[in-house]
Amino acid sequence: MSRAIDGTKRNNRRAKILKLAKGFMGRRGTNYKAAKDAVVKSLVHAYVDRRDRKGNFRQLWIARINAAVRDEGLSYSRFIDGLTKAGVAINRKALSNMAIEDPVAFKKVVEVAKAALAK
Repeated sequence: MSRAIDGTKRNNRRAKILKLAKGFMGRRGTNYKAAKDAVVKSLVHAYVDRRDRKGNFRQLWIARINAAVRDEGLSYSRFIDGLTKAGVAINRKALSNMAIEDPVAFKKVVEVAKAALAK
């Protein structure tokens, strides 16, 4: 059986890969063989990085909370310990936004944590 080298299925498959490789540097954006490898690798990185993003944002929120809490004379770990003992269940994203956008309310939360630590 002869090999089809100009069929529509083959062309469509290659066009799909080259479309995903649009914007890649050099041969990786125009040559099918190079583009195929580059696209597979880029899709793997995209998948992994979508999961890494969650940890990166949590790290950012913790850094912001720590900076705001240190102004109040506490460390981040003592602050979280105080909130746990006080039974306050606010996630880190909300605490971070509160520290930036509403410092007065954040001070009250810090006072609640300090009170729970004092007991």
